[in-house]
Amino acid sequence: MARWLLPEGISDVLPAEARRVEDLRRALLDLYRGYGYELVLPPLIEYVDSLLTGTGRDLDLRTFKLVDQLSGRQLGLRADITPQVARIDAHILNRPGVVRLCYAASVLHTRPAHPLATREPMQVGVELYGHAGLRADAEVQALAVQSLRRADIARVFIDLGHTGIVRAILAEAQAAAVGETILEALATKDVPSLQAATASLPAATADALLALTELHGGVAVIGDARARLPRTPAVVRALDDLSWLIDRATADEVSVDLSDLHGYRYYTGVNFAAYDQRASGALLRGGRYDDIGRAFGRARPATGFSIDLRDLARLNGSGRFAAIRAPAVDDAVLDAQIDELRRRGEVIVRALEGDEPLPEGVDRELRLVAGRWQVVAIGPK
Repeated sequence: MARWLLPEGISDVLPAEARRVEDLRRALLDLYRGYGYELVLPPLIEYVDSLLTGTGRDLDLRTFKLVDQLSGRQLGLRADITPQVARIDAHILNRPGVVRLCYAASVLHTRPAHPLATREPMQVGVELYGHAGLRADAEVQALAVQSLRRADIARVFIDLGHTGIVRAILAEAQAAAVGETILEALATKDVPSLQAATASLPAATADALLALTELHGGVAVIGDARARLPRTPAVVRALDDLSWLIDRATADEVSVDLSDLHGYRYYTGVNFAAYDQRASGALLRGGRYDDIGRAFGRARPATGFSIDLRDLARLNGSGRFAAIRAPAVDDAVLDAQIDELRRRGEVIVRALEGDEPLPEGVDRELRLVAGRWQVVAIGPK
């Protein structure tokens, strides 16, 4: 095997993609800072006992593990940053009231999320702790929409769901024993399998679960759900929450899918995803995951989202940049002009020899014209 081959799902990030990723990272972190979110940088590796505690247990199969030669304990390479940020909020910062945190760093997966996905995503996201109300959900969803607009996504499409609806229906029938089979059939909208899995349940419960497979589409789904689902307090409250958020949505288009159970074991309330027809999966996922800090000794309501910057960067232009070449001559006036152009944000590539091939992106050069250094466009050869 060639020594330069990398593992499947792992790749180098070359200049054009790296520029797009870095430009997006800077733009998004600046956006989050403007909303009051503070940047944290959790470690790449930590003890599995902490990394997979609480909601993090669902990440077990996606987490690379190894033994720490210093302590003999098992370590994990993070597959998601959210549990780490929850640990920081609950155990390290331990602040009262609302806390807003953001992050941007690589994670590592044992398996890709989908056939075209990398196993080393660059994850950026926000987490809002300490507020259980819908205004926190609305803020996070608005920030998610703004994130995609900063990435020049022309039309932002958000899909809303609510894991509390399925929980409420199953709880009424005490259906925990067959829950996994039901959840799998619901997630794939596999009606025959769902009919078989719910055959032993009360007819009203089975009908409600089957109705969920059809309750997806435009915002009119909320009205259909009110007519077809049990009017238990938990179901009514969940539909009211979705309706409130839809009224305040800032996306160009909003849809609802009441059988979308992505992250069912993780999210505790409203969940959402953003899509683009050019991408093979969701560009962004988020939602409410209350009590995430309980395992760290401080239960906290929480809501947030995360984005894979590498997925987003692939939709975000060519990554090319415009640059100016400066000649390899000693001239104090030229040096001063180069410094001034760089302060203005221009990219200046200084030649090291007199006759070099043009570097990537160079479309202009500094020439001495009538005794003055001037920026001149480089024409085709």
